Amino acid sequence: MTLLESGFPLSAAISPRLQVIETVDSTNAALVRHVTDDPEAHPHLSVLLTRDQRAGRGRRDRTWTTPPGSALAVSVVLDVGAVAVDDRGWIPLLAGAAMTRAVGRQLSRFRADLKWPNDVMVEGRKICGILAEVVAADPNLVVVGAGVNTAMPAGELPVPTATSFHALGASAEEDRLLADYLTHLRDDIAALAVSGSAAVRPAVEEHCATLGTHVRVTLPDETTVVGQAQRLDDGGRLVVLTDGGDELVLAAGDVVHIRPDEG
Repeated sequence: MTLLESGFPLSAAISPRLQVIETVDSTNAALVRHVTDDPEAHPHLSVLLTRDQRAGRGRRDRTWTTPPGSALAVSVVLDVGAVAVDDRGWIPLLAGAAMTRAVGRQLSRFRADLKWPNDVMVEGRKICGILAEVVAADPNLVVVGAGVNTAMPAGELPVPTATSFHALGASAEEDRLLADYLTHLRDDIAALAVSGSAAVRPAVEEHCATLGTHVRVTLPDETTVVGQAQRLDDGGRLVVLTDGGDELVLAAGDVVHIRPDEG
């Protein structure tokens, strides 16, 4: 049941419920409320999207606003009941890899990759952030939100390390972008459910620029780890060999890729 498919026919063909709203505080917060109140009306791959998000949320409870029309905010319901609990740590990474592929298809002149766990980067600058939240009323439901900088001019980008389609001299084909994202997300979640992490690890590792990179990771308790990002473990966690020689397994953290000239 597509509520509003005008402008998004490709995406509406994939999603059982695609709702476009003029403005919202947070697409994730709104969709979590909606699926909690009426789960049957919001099946797997239901979508809520807007071009005017007033109180977006990110990891570590960060909030931000973007000028109306400058970014596409989209949240998706995932029914992960068939995914083994031990494999669910891969869900945010799969969302990041799905969006990396969707962005990369349109910005083929540039290098698009994934910074662990799920920031989408183009030429080393962030074009999309992703937040995955478990619905408290049903732990088998996850809402994944993504905010893509589409029409934001370079002068309005929030930080020097951000970018947008507009800043790169491109126009986002929003329906194609969303349809590609939903297709990859649908297929990868299905593969994870059927075959486990072995089925999805190659796609994530292919796009993850963090692996093999010298990194600085700020952990949730504000401590910092510096070292070489070695690999992903079976749960999608980042394994870092610290400069002190210790091997740490990180389930969460904000990653900075350290350039060679930064030491």
